[in-house]
Parts: sequence; C-alpha cells; structure tokens
Amino acid sequence: MILKGSQRGGAKQLGLHLLKTVENEHVEVHDVRGFMTDDVVGALREAEAISKGTRCRQFLFSVSLNPPETESVRIEAFEQAIAAIEENNGLTDQPRVIVFHEKEGRRHCHAVWSRIDAETMTAKPLPFFKNKLMDVSKQLYLEHGWQMPRGLADNKNRDPRNFTLAEWQQAKRVGQHAGNLKADIQEAWAISDSRNSFSHALEERGLFLARGDRRGHVAVAYAGEVISIPRTIGKTSKDVTTRLGKPQELKTVAETRQRIAKDIAPKLGSYITKARADANAEKSALQKRREEMQAQQQAERARLDAGQKTRAEQEAAARSARLRKGLRGLLDRVTGKRAALAKQNEIEAIWSLYRDREQRHALVEAQLKDRQSLQAEIVAARNRHAEVLRSLHHDRTNNRLVMRGLEPSTKKAERAKVTAHSLKQSFDETQKKMSVERVKTAQVRLEALRKDQQQSPSVRVRHTGRDAISPQDRLKRLREGQTRKPRGPELNR
Repeated sequence: MILKGSQRGGAKQLGLHLLKTVENEHVEVHDVRGFMTDDVVGALREAEAISKGTRCRQFLFSVSLNPPETESVRIEAFEQAIAAIEENNGLTDQPRVIVFHEKEGRRHCHAVWSRIDAETMTAKPLPFFKNKLMDVSKQLYLEHGWQMPRGLADNKNRDPRNFTLAEWQQAKRVGQHAGNLKADIQEAWAISDSRNSFSHALEERGLFLARGDRRGHVAVAYAGEVISIPRTIGKTSKDVTTRLGKPQELKTVAETRQRIAKDIAPKLGSYITKARADANAEKSALQKRREEMQAQQQAERARLDAGQKTRAEQEAAARSARLRKGLRGLLDRVTGKRAALAKQNEIEAIWSLYRDREQRHALVEAQLKDRQSLQAEIVAARNRHAEVLRSLHHDRTNNRLVMRGLEPSTKKAERAKVTAHSLKQSFDETQKKMSVERVKTAQVRLEALRKDQQQSPSVRVRHTGRDAISPQDRLKRLREGQTRKPRGPELNR
C-alpha cells in the first residue's frame, strides 16, 4: 500500500479533518491509544497541550495508508503496516489515533502519532522517514503479493498524473478533475515543440498561456484560475524557458483574463453553460443515488453493530455464569476446574472477536463492491462531459486559426501522429540492429577471451626480480636447498 507521511501541528484542524463526513462516506475510529480521552479531537489537543512544555512545533506525525484499488485489504493488514511504521521510526508505544475512511468505493486509513515523549519531554526524531515509509510500502507489496506500481519500484516511472492536495483544491475551483486537468497540460507539453504549438494545444483544452507574477510561465483556465506549468509537468523553469522562451514576452495574467472576458467568453459561454448544466444534471442524479446508498450502508452497519453488541453481552454473561461462587467456587479453584473454565472462556472470547471482525469485513467488502460499481458510472459520466468541454475548446481554437488564415490544428495533429508513429518504428528498428550487433560483438570477445585463456600459462611468470623465475620454482629450489632463504619483503610473496 502507498504510505504518505508528514510532520505537522494543527491538532484541532487535523482532528476535524479525520472526522469529516462531507467528502468521506464512512468514518470509523478504530483505535485511540495512550490518551486520557477516547475522542479524536480531544486526543490530538491533549498531544498539543503536552508539546507546550517543549520547543517542538510539529508535534504530530500523520501517515495515510492507501491500499491497491483492486485488492480487498483486511484490518489486520493495516495493523501490520502501522506496527512496521512504528518500529522503523522509533514510535513504539507512543500515543496514537487510527481512523478509517471510505470514499468513492475505496477504503484507506489514517494513523497519527504524538512525537512527544512524556517522560523526557522531548520530541522523537524522525530522520529519513520518507525513505523508511517507502521501504515499508515495498515490503507490504511483496508480502501480500500485490502488483507493485512502477513508480514505487522506480521513481523515474511514477505516474505523472498524481496530484497533491493543493492541485486537487485548485482543480475543484476550476470545475475539473485534478487528474484530467494535469493530464491535459502534460499532453499539451508532450505534443508541442515551440511556444506557438504549446499555446494552441493549451487553448484546445480550455487553457491559455500567460506570464505569472512570481511563477514564470503559467496557464490560465477559462474560469480565471492560474496554474503553474513547470510544477504541473514536472520540469524545471529553465527547461520550460528553453522551449517557450522568456515569460516576459507573454501577456500577463490580468491581460489574459481580460482577453478571455472580451473575446472568448461571449462566444463560448452559452455552449459551455449548456454543457455544464447537462453535466450537473447527471451529476445530481448520480449524487442522489450515492447519498441513498450511503444512508442504506450506514443503516446496515448500525444494525450489525447493535446485533453484535447484544450477542457479545449475552455470551459474556453466559461465560461469567460458568464460574461458580462461594464454597463451590472455592472447590473449583482447589480442583483446578475454575482455571480450565477461565481458559475456555478466554478462547471463546477471542473466537467471538474474530467472528465479529469477519462478519463486519464481509459486510464492508460487499458494500465496497456496490459502491465501486456506482463509482464506475460516475467516472464514465465525468470523462464524457470533460470530453464534450474539451471538444468545444478545440472547435473554438480551430475557428480562430481559420479566421487568421492558418491551418487547423486537427490536420497538424494528424501529421504529428503519423510522424511520431514513423519515428517510433525507426527507433524500434535501430534498437533491434544495435541489439544484434551487441550480441555479435560479445560473442567475438568471448571467443577471443577463451583462446587467450587456453594459450596463457596457469601461473603468471614474473619477469622482474632475482633470476626472473616463478614463485613456485623458487619455492621448489628453496625446499631442495638450491638457493638461500628469502629475507625481508620476499617473506610476503
């Protein structure tokens, strides 16, 4: 599973985020350890109060555990991962909070530790915690037999569409999905080789190239949101400037917004408004289905929890009734019967705990499958409406190019696609030829090495020093008394 950790403060803000039910459909407090209270916000505020006796400002260590989308992960696997994180980072027995979230048909976990050691009133150091989390993540993938992401096995192969929380919030303000927005900018960068081609590719996707106030090259969305290009495509500002030129040659963000408002918005506004209205209507219907499913699943879990609680109380009372009191209880202690009954009660209690966990896991897994089916419909609708908006922006760009007497970008894209295909074929053929030549060269070198080994003597003869003979012959002469004994450095030969 993917592990992401950070040192932070803000106890109340983090506690409210962990209990937020607006974005999370189900929130379950799994464990609160080492605090005076069982409330999440109260526990984190308690850690903040203890940190006041130290100079530590980032007194919390927060880790999110995200399992693979296609795997059904049990609670024991999360607990195993959390135990490994504690051991590797020196947080064993530190106060902690564990909360489970379910969102969009996926289940993930948040674990928060207090870094403050109450006995020494010092903060636990966390050197290289990101590398340690990555090692734990790789170990979990290997132990459970999950398909390891290529980006985790090699950082060079990581998914470039992964987005941060800031990028997600920015995309929400624009009205798009963060992954689609980032993929649009990266795709425009990949198919362009100059400033003009990149600008046209951005405009086909509803974005406009501009000069930022502090970030150099930026993209301005149709709604006026500013997005940093180097950060989005994962390139340095120097690389972006090499291809796009100096940002001082571009229009400012304010001028670009004015251009959108004057020239583009009146022409495209009605179409985009209608497309977004259709998207919102379908989104509202899917949202209603999601809320109904969420309420139904919460009711099912509540009934299961109430039934398990009632059954646990009844079973506990039945186990307690087996232990007799008074003189009979004393006789049971003397004969050892009470110890056997206590052992039996302990085994039954543990078995009951595992049984209840198994029932809850089966229910949660069935509900997640239903939610994943609905999420597939939501994603399909989101992609469909995003494609409609992208097509509108594409048509608007082509019209502007035609009005200027230029060639539409559709034909350019087709030629670029054919060129890329031919380049790929030539590259593959070159790689095959190079592989064949390397194999032939390696075979020739191997044959030459074998011949050289067959012709050369097994013992290399020294051609310097006394008598210019081999060490074996010198040792033989020494044993036969034909030469004097070696002195000094000759003893080490």
